Amino acid sequence: MTSSSDAADFPAATGAQFTLRNGGATAIIASLAAGLRHYDKGGVELVESYPADTIAPGAAGITLAPFANRIEDGLWQLDGAPQQLDITEVPFHNAIHGLLRNTGYHAVEIAPTHVLLEAVIHPQHGYPFLARHQVRYELSESGDLRVAQTLINDSTATAPFVLGAHPYFTLGTTPAEELRIQLNAERYLSVDERKIPTETVPVAGIFDLREGAAVSESIIDHAFTDLITDDGVARHTLSAPDGRSVSLWHDGSVQYVHVYITHDFPGRSLAVAMEPMTGPANAFNSGDGLRQLAAGESFTMSWGIESKL
Repeated sequence: MTSSSDAADFPAATGAQFTLRNGGATAIIASLAAGLRHYDKGGVELVESYPADTIAPGAAGITLAPFANRIEDGLWQLDGAPQQLDITEVPFHNAIHGLLRNTGYHAVEIAPTHVLLEAVIHPQHGYPFLARHQVRYELSESGDLRVAQTLINDSTATAPFVLGAHPYFTLGTTPAEELRIQLNAERYLSVDERKIPTETVPVAGIFDLREGAAVSESIIDHAFTDLITDDGVARHTLSAPDGRSVSLWHDGSVQYVHVYITHDFPGRSLAVAMEPMTGPANAFNSGDGLRQLAAGESFTMSWGIESKL
């Protein structure tokens, strides 16, 4: 393992900070939740940033394991035995955003253009498995960002899981109200009043984003699936009137993208999250997208951010 002067040597609310530079881009990774705290290319910010001494607002940039999004009532069944997770979304009485949101990851590898972080998921009420979540961030020579999230099952039993991430996208100082969102997906998941999916249906109306739509007219909080790929890669894009764009890309390991367009992000009148996930909310109960990881095995989810500036 190599060391880097870009790893912060001072305490911060979000833990150690790791700064990556390449291709005119800069990314700052916080050890808390292995979060993407800042990313710009050529000085143009491409994700919502936040200070090192502030916990990620709206879960901005954090990674999610061993479940993403919500589990209804924090309750699921393992071989017929109820498993009760902590309720972390109190208004809707759900568990949300995995078990590592408040965990500091440690560095396994540090280099000027990449960092590999790891955290342990210890057996606990609601999830009786021992696992490791590794997150590798890398900046390419073009300044684009690649992320690989790997779950390793160190248990003696097969463990269910969903992986995800929670980046919010932006295009510098262009207000989100002026952006358009284009999502390559043919179906979406309708939800109830507690944001729990009820059924998967073809995209239509404001949920049909295949040709693009104004962000200001697309206030949604839903997962999309049946993702359209090109040579095994899907891309979903925010674009500005001047032709600049930023895209979430992912490979086939990602079967769902959750779109969250909100007026509630601190300091913004409107913010846009496009969240790559291997499964949707409540997958531990519905089985949709839920994967099973055998003892000693691993699974990797790959995604990243590209831009045209």
